[in-house]
Amino acid sequence: VQLQASGGGLVQAGGSLRLSCAASGRTFSTKAMGWFRQTPGKEREFVATISWSGSSTYYADSVKGRFTISRDNAKNTVYLEMNSLKFADTAVYYCAATQGSRWREVSGMNYWGKGTLVTVSS
Repeated sequence: VQLQASGGGLVQAGGSLRLSCAASGRTFSTKAMGWFRQTPGKEREFVATISWSGSSTYYADSVKGRFTISRDNAKNTVYLEMNSLKFADTAVYYCAATQGSRWREVSGMNYWGKGTLVTVSS
């Protein structure tokens, strides 16, 4: 499975961005896809995941109510709609996919895309 993230950029605090993650390869083998983020000097952290069917979603407490994860299986693409962005949301965002059951853990992901940088100016 190959993952390609896009959509990052510079936005003012309070603004919005939408990230996209296009998947290719044996995507049918994955149970869920999600987003994680990382800032310099910190560990990569969970942001949101969505099941293959889209019926189950999970969010980190820090983004709940502001971010929405969704997917379009016809396009093999997962999206992360980010609203009311804060300076603390500044990070490199990574798309990931898993064949396992630990959907909120970095170590639970089997596939990773290259990151896309989101910078929120205060």
